[in-house]
Amino acid sequence: MYHDNRTPLEPEFTQLKKTEEGGFYETGSTRPPKSHGGLLTMILLTIILGIGVVGISLSRLETDTPPVENVNENQVGSLGGALNRQSRPAPAKDRAKEKWEQMMISNTPESVPNVKKDGALSLQEIYEKVNPSVVSVTAEVPEGKSNGSGVIMSANGYIITCAHVVNQATSIQVTLADQRTFEAALVGQDLLTDLAVLSVDASDLAAAEFGNSESCKVGDPVSAIGDPLGPELRGTMTDGIISAINRNLVINDIELNLIQTTAALNKGNSGGPLINCYGQVVGINTAKIGDNYSSAGVEGLGFAIPANTVKTVVDQLVKTGYVPGRPSLGVELMDLEYQYQMFYRLPSGLYVTRVSRSSNAWAAGIREGDVVTSVAGKKIVTKKDLLAALQSHIPGDVVEIEIYRSSRGQHMAGTLVLEEAGRDTNS
Repeated sequence: MYHDNRTPLEPEFTQLKKTEEGGFYETGSTRPPKSHGGLLTMILLTIILGIGVVGISLSRLETDTPPVENVNENQVGSLGGALNRQSRPAPAKDRAKEKWEQMMISNTPESVPNVKKDGALSLQEIYEKVNPSVVSVTAEVPEGKSNGSGVIMSANGYIITCAHVVNQATSIQVTLADQRTFEAALVGQDLLTDLAVLSVDASDLAAAEFGNSESCKVGDPVSAIGDPLGPELRGTMTDGIISAINRNLVINDIELNLIQTTAALNKGNSGGPLINCYGQVVGINTAKIGDNYSSAGVEGLGFAIPANTVKTVVDQLVKTGYVPGRPSLGVELMDLEYQYQMFYRLPSGLYVTRVSRSSNAWAAGIREGDVVTSVAGKKIVTKKDLLAALQSHIPGDVVEIEIYRSSRGQHMAGTLVLEEAGRDTNS
């Protein structure tokens, strides 16, 4: 809460005014006062008698006890005790017991399917159809464990999930709805669309049916199945509607075109399916806007990658392991947070965390610890800036690049031949 450091207002004081007749302190008449002793005595007696009458009346109103007759003091002790005993109401819980009746449980018919429309499935039928195609994904990453969900794409072992779930994973495990567990291999990933393809050694998997996401409309009922908060809650189903389509959202400095939904999504739902009323997967759940977005709290804002986008990317990932045609600097980069800039006295830019010795970047002289500050004549502060700078280029183009070498405290400039993104880097 904002506040200033000004001294609180002092209380107001009203100054006494000097009168024309005298000073600040008036003495009044100097004659001795008349004796009013007799009058005061009568007034005091009247007040005392009045208080007594009022007290008796209030006591009577308060207890509301009827007159007591023929009280046997030997049985009750005294008249006062009898009055007190008869004036106390029964405790509330005793009064409640007198009128308490057992809670009734009526017979409940079997659950009724949701109203169907134009051949659509009920929620129960959707779950039965799609749940066998949903998997739990657990990846070992540098930060620890990463949990998410996945969708079986084909019976021979291809599984779709989100790239941020398995990025930089050293090992990946997949658990099916029937509790079978497999070690999974990363076929390919694309951080720009947050999609990844895994493969397991199986040939009898229940593949999901994918629907045309371009047919989705705002108001369409949808549901999601996945592992909110981790595998302990695997197979959780939520439902809602499509609340927006073609929603552009920037996540980790990358702009994505997404389906917005009110179906509840949480950490662990990433990579799971967004399902239409026909049991078709129309999106891959990727993100939600949580309470940290607003101090007022946020609910019902989940997002999914459209199925048509998923098909375009996944087909290329299965074929080549990456999405061809995208330019890259050939290095791994991370955002440089403000506190690190201040502590290490670094300029704004992207910090180089890894450079492959076989890359064009290494040949151009870029090393780990450098800060990329400009590409193709455009200032670089975030990954979004870099994507914008490379948008009009293709692999093989030569671009100017400026870096800051912290080990020397020098700004340096040169040229770099752009590589194809996805082969050996994530930038």
